[in-house]
Amino acid sequence: MSDISRIDLKQLRVFKALLKERSVTRAASQMGLTQQAVSAQLSKLRDTFQDRLFLRSAQGVIPTPMAEQLGPRVNAVFDSLAALAPPDRFDPAVVQATYVISATDYAVAVILPRLMAKVRAQAPGLKLIIRDFESDRLHALLTSGDLDLALTFPAFVPDSCQTQWLFSEHHICVSRSDSPLQNQRLTIGDIADLPQIIISPTRANLIGSADDWFAHKGYRRNIVMSVPSFSAAPACIASTDCIAFLPSRILPNPLVRPIELDESPPCFDVIAAWHPRSNQDPLHRWMLSLLQQELPAQADSIK
Repeated sequence: MSDISRIDLKQLRVFKALLKERSVTRAASQMGLTQQAVSAQLSKLRDTFQDRLFLRSAQGVIPTPMAEQLGPRVNAVFDSLAALAPPDRFDPAVVQATYVISATDYAVAVILPRLMAKVRAQAPGLKLIIRDFESDRLHALLTSGDLDLALTFPAFVPDSCQTQWLFSEHHICVSRSDSPLQNQRLTIGDIADLPQIIISPTRANLIGSADDWFAHKGYRRNIVMSVPSFSAAPACIASTDCIAFLPSRILPNPLVRPIELDESPPCFDVIAAWHPRSNQDPLHRWMLSLLQQELPAQADSIK
């Protein structure tokens, strides 16, 4: 037998048509080809399989035993090709997959409970892996496919990613519940020199997200402590004389109370980010739609 790799799909389609129609004329008509074109493809098949495959008769053509044996295998080839096509409609109920999300403990607390409820109800076969947020490795993780989605802030997302806006958030200045700062209305100047705790979930440093706001107003913050998670901050604040700016959606917390300020830092965005290679993935698009349902975003916020 000749090298099977020489067969192309056109030859197999001709074979399938001849096996069904038992006529070169009808096979040519069904495929939109000339009889000469069908005969040419049959000649190549005969050469490959070293068998005549179809013999002429008064009624058309008769398959040889070899052709009869090949029939189910050729049908299996086309069935396999058909299985490669994406389904006409994505059905989360039948999904069997794993989806990896990178998130800070803020996103874990604020976004994931509502998302998980939807996933478990609609896609019980989908497994979620939630991993720590690593801003320095975000591009590499998304590009390699080790990560499917990141729930984060715009400053941490490289230009190579696509994003979807989830919601706007703002900081609230807090102190321990029995702090003498309670029941006062303070200015940014009043609090600039106070000892402050910042949350730095991705880099261990003393640089906070509100630094630019203080600097724009002509002040330098007195940052004395950095903690790696939002969940750790309230206990640290409650045991010290420090203040901190915490996202509003993780409050209230019994360990801390808001300080009344005459002005607050600007709002900031919370977003979902992913690699463009996932744009057409039905599972990925479904996950984004769940986020839109639970945390409604503007349609034009995808860029």
